[in-house]
Amino acid sequence: MPLADLRKDYSLAGLKEQDLAKDPFRQFDKWFQEAEAAKIPEPNAMTLATADRTGRPSARTVLLKGVDGRGFVFFTNYESRKGRELEANPHAALVFPWIALERQVIVNGPVTRVSREEAEAYFHSRPHANQLSAWASPQSSIISGRTVLEQNLKALEKKYAGQKVPMPPHWGGFRLTPETVEFWQGRRSRLHDRLRYRRESDGSWTVDRLAP
Repeated sequence: MPLADLRKDYSLAGLKEQDLAKDPFRQFDKWFQEAEAAKIPEPNAMTLATADRTGRPSARTVLLKGVDGRGFVFFTNYESRKGRELEANPHAALVFPWIALERQVIVNGPVTRVSREEAEAYFHSRPHANQLSAWASPQSSIISGRTVLEQNLKALEKKYAGQKVPMPPHWGGFRLTPETVEFWQGRRSRLHDRLRYRRESDGSWTVDRLAP
């Protein structure tokens, strides 16, 4: 089938201004809980878009690991491509593609590192093997083959057998503090609902309706 013929008309729901919570974090929590209830696989999976100093973009899927009134948190190797780009150009965008609900959430804003203490707390909540993998993988670097990773992991398993794994100095978290949060609900005939929270200088939020 030609790609141009792959069409689906969205009809599950609509989104009105009066239905929104007072702030985007409450609205995100509402939609997130509905995504969990719908048994969407990994509802915390999100596309993270970054750019280097010259504006050349890159994107990948990562997992949201925390959200509160301060922002959206994810963890990574600081020496990875995304880590290097966020240090050089500390702004990013997130997209939560909850396709089964005909929804997506789009978040934009500046990014800062989380505290060492916050990163440590999350790191030590991870499975033991995942902690070792943070040491074993030189993320985004060219390697000669998978054997490199397997050998690194084997050596680390021996080194830290029965011991607490320290958090690598090159590993930690980022927090995106939203300037805008858009809630997108699919509608018939591509006339989708797009309601965007925009942060004002006093910290309050204004809601705009965007044309689809």
